[in-house]
Amino acid sequence: MKNDPDTLARALKVLGVGTRIRIMQLLRQRALCVNALAARLDVTQGAVSQHLRVMRDAGLVIDERRGYRVHYRLNEETLEQWRMHIDALLAPKGSSEF
Repeated sequence: MKNDPDTLARALKVLGVGTRIRIMQLLRQRALCVNALAARLDVTQGAVSQHLRVMRDAGLVIDERRGYRVHYRLNEETLEQWRMHIDALLAPKGSSEF
């Protein structure tokens, strides 16, 4: 991720939806398929799939085929990059790279 405001804004936009935050919380525990996520979130499989597509396009989740199902897990490298950029944004005045 580049260290520029537009890139950071796109990352924060991905995280700006409550359902995506809840998906992240569930995937923190273990990899899950769309069906399992939909059941735990009480939303449709289609809605979960759309959120996962956005998250996958942003590099936030990784999909892995396991038999007939696709399981999703968090991409720890992307999370670490996002943490660093958000920390830089929130750093005290004079220490930010922006």
